[in-house]
Amino acid sequence: MSMQQNDSKDTDGIAESAQVTENVIIDPPEGGVVPDSAQTDEQNPAANAAAAADSPESSGETIAEGPHAADGSEKMPESVENISDVRENSPDEADLPKKIAELEAQLAESGDQLLRKAADFENFRKRMNQEKQSAIEFANQMLLLDIIPIIDDFERAIQSAEASEELIGQPAGKAMLDGITMIEKRLVSQLESKWGLKRFNSAGEPFDPNRHEAMFMEKSPDVEEAMVQEDFIKGYLLKDRVIRAAKVKVLVPGGNEE
Repeated sequence: MSMQQNDSKDTDGIAESAQVTENVIIDPPEGGVVPDSAQTDEQNPAANAAAAADSPESSGETIAEGPHAADGSEKMPESVENISDVRENSPDEADLPKKIAELEAQLAESGDQLLRKAADFENFRKRMNQEKQSAIEFANQMLLLDIIPIIDDFERAIQSAEASEELIGQPAGKAMLDGITMIEKRLVSQLESKWGLKRFNSAGEPFDPNRHEAMFMEKSPDVEEAMVQEDFIKGYLLKDRVIRAAKVKVLVPGGNEE
């Protein structure tokens, strides 16, 4: 009997619970679809978790509320501030002619400096090219200065042979003199045509300290200025530059006074 009573009580409790559940259910809207936001946490836990993750509070982000400064006052746009700065720094209309004149003077000075720099650079470039060309042309100067004394020896040998009548009177001696003369002329010709080495004579020319070195001086009433009377050692030019001055005897104006 007691067991039947208990079963009837349980059945009544279940029926009451079902009735309470039916009363709690929210009526759907007119369209018949219940929005996701209206569902309880127990009905859609995944959506609630995603919404919590996307919320600004959970991510630590700060939502901008407009152009306000940190103290709460309204902040002006950057473009407006730049315009204000330009207006404050711009010169007055009365100062514009003076400012324009100053800028024109600065421009003219800068143009003049640029022209001078360009001219200086052009002169420097020309000077460097000349020095380079000169270095190429006179690169063999020291070698030629070593060869010139050998030519002097040939000249002295020829002069000595020509002064010996005994040597010239013999056929063998004359043939030897002709051979030495030919070698000397060939050597001088090759050096002049290929390397620009020229030998110059000074006898009868006015004395030039850039070309002549006076070994002896003698007064003469026959000259009005210093003149070269005799070459002791001939001078040489390399590309029109004197590389060895001629050693000469010089006649100067003057004479025996009675």
